[in-house]
Amino acid sequence: MKDALLQLGTDFLSALVFLVLYLITGNALLGTSVAIAAAIAQVAYSRIKGRPLGFMTYASLGLVVVLGTVTLLTNDPRFMFAKPAIAHFAVGAIMLKRGWMLRYVPPIVAETIPTAVDIAGYAWAALLFALGLGTIAVALSGDLKLWAFYISFVAVGAKIAAFAIQYVTFRLLVTHRIRAARA
Repeated sequence: MKDALLQLGTDFLSALVFLVLYLITGNALLGTSVAIAAAIAQVAYSRIKGRPLGFMTYASLGLVVVLGTVTLLTNDPRFMFAKPAIAHFAVGAIMLKRGWMLRYVPPIVAETIPTAVDIAGYAWAALLFALGLGTIAVALSGDLKLWAFYISFVAVGAKIAAFAIQYVTFRLLVTHRIRAARA
């Protein structure tokens, strides 16, 4: 799970760069330009280091370049606002694959409660779809402060809360199953 969260953070780096610069300067063109450069530099750095790059990395780069270019041409930051939503939808779609989460949980969890892990995987997909829809709704408003709050606190907070709930639930279920097997 740690690797998955790190990958999500990496995929959203350019959006965070855009957000910070746009909040500091109020300049959509500067924020977008640096976000595009950061996304390209991130991929180039990984390639130079010989790290394998997955589909989501290239998809994220493509989204930043395409949506960033549209933002630069129209001087409308709402296109960059939409990038996290598209990423949420893409990751959510990947999470609809049964068993995707099994490789991210400890072996004792995968062996003891595989059905619960599958259900949690679908719950994560639903969460990401909901966050994507929320991001689009907020992006359409064009309100930067609302978007920044949503991306920084609501979306991140929802993922942290989901992770905490999942951790506690898995721990309780595994403990219960182990105790029941011993009895």
